[in-house]
Amino acid sequence: MRDLVDPKWMYLKAALFLFIGLFSAGLLIAASPTWQTVVLVALVIWSFSRAYYFAFYVIQRYVDPTFRFSGLFSVLSYVISRRKPRS
Repeated sequence: MRDLVDPKWMYLKAALFLFIGLFSAGLLIAASPTWQTVVLVALVIWSFSRAYYFAFYVIQRYVDPTFRFSGLFSVLSYVISRRKPRS
């Protein structure tokens, strides 16, 4: 599969991800319309966003600036392979 290089398609992809997230969150809240559900959905969104930020920005910027990740699986394999055995 080729890399996505056209900015129009990148914006469309981002908009579709945003739509899917908002639609899914809306369905979850509609299924259980309580403040607890709203807070938990917000915490899930926030925590996964921070984990994604860490996986790509923090690791590439501060941990290993030479390594470029192609996706979450490459981040996972990088983290597993970089673990040092306990002495």
